[in-house]
Amino acid sequence: MERQPPKQWSYTSGEKGRNRVRAFAHPVTGRMFLEFKEAGRRTRVALGHRNCEAAKVAAERAAVALREHKTLPAGALRLGTLFDNYMREVSPQKGPSARGHDKRAVKLFSECWGVGSEVASLSRRDWDRFISWRRERGDCRPGEARGRPLRNRVIIQDLKFIRAVLNWATQAGDGAGGRLLDRNPFQGLPYPKESGVRRPVVRSEVYETLKRVAPRVSSQCALLLLVVHETGHRIGAVRQLRWSDLDLAVDRSSVHWRAETDKLKLDRSTPLSEEAAEALRRAWRKRGDLRDGWVFPSPDDVAQPVSRHRVRFWWKRLETLAGLPPEGGRGWHTLRRKFATELKNVPLGDLAYLGGWQSPQTILKCYQQPDDLTLRSALTKRGTLTEDGLEVAQRTPRMDTTEQSGTKEKNPASA
Repeated sequence: MERQPPKQWSYTSGEKGRNRVRAFAHPVTGRMFLEFKEAGRRTRVALGHRNCEAAKVAAERAAVALREHKTLPAGALRLGTLFDNYMREVSPQKGPSARGHDKRAVKLFSECWGVGSEVASLSRRDWDRFISWRRERGDCRPGEARGRPLRNRVIIQDLKFIRAVLNWATQAGDGAGGRLLDRNPFQGLPYPKESGVRRPVVRSEVYETLKRVAPRVSSQCALLLLVVHETGHRIGAVRQLRWSDLDLAVDRSSVHWRAETDKLKLDRSTPLSEEAAEALRRAWRKRGDLRDGWVFPSPDDVAQPVSRHRVRFWWKRLETLAGLPPEGGRGWHTLRRKFATELKNVPLGDLAYLGGWQSPQTILKCYQQPDDLTLRSALTKRGTLTEDGLEVAQRTPRMDTTEQSGTKEKNPASA
């Protein structure tokens, strides 16, 4: 007897002859499709995934739309078409990291909503459903990280991607004098709130320890640590510096931060501290034959800057050699917070320009941190409010009478 092939998965929703929708898996690839009649014509839509549960949801939504006579016109913009256009026209203009995230986000949204979904019909319910679905799915990376709980900031990054795609669609032409999308259905919807944000900062004692052990990692790591500390800029901008970006002349040394390597696409020049300038001069004398090469070339290919993966490994190695206990959120960015905190007496406008911040409010909200010495100094400058106004007078710390007489009275609580 001839062996019968295994039955393929399928799911049916709706009433026959009215709003019947069938979801089924392709017999070879296993990818999901929807099949239904639209305006008397049989239509088949690829969902772009192999998830049975997501295909059931897509079939039920399509059946409801057909029952309510919300049939899609032939030219309706579907999610898969929108993603194809965006990935072909916009994503290639981004950097490697952003392109990788775009690709991952497209896969996630296609799996959750289905590539056959009508973009204009997306709503708050779809927004909330993705948040719940993404949180339940967990970390998608391979290895030990797979399935781990996600912080809201990861989900927010995905939501910012879909909002950017929809904003682009409201401006992109459809080839017929109109726009791909009339409005962004997700405009103004709230992101999940991020709680317990970790923003540790490296203290001077810890930095000196890191600086002392850095040559044991590599000479490049030691120079990178110094330049990040002295300029306060992001590690991504510092590791992509070229020698042509530097003016190492004595008494007027400066660095030019190119827009293409800056997170906020800011193009500006800032002065260098003498310590950083002297260290860069020594490195230039050792590698002066590189002309306009990278200040921090990759050890594997001098034609490329050192990768973000290698500098992340360098930081972990620094922490190990310095004997620092593990702490979440600590990395190269802690030096940027140190920079902002140590320069808190500088006018915010100047500090924002010097460290590469677009808004002074970002410095106040996310970077500058309080310290005991500044807080106590503020109390000594407190004035006195009278009927005539505020009298400002420098207060001096009150000395205990027992200390003035040369004796120190014990604290009763310690007796």
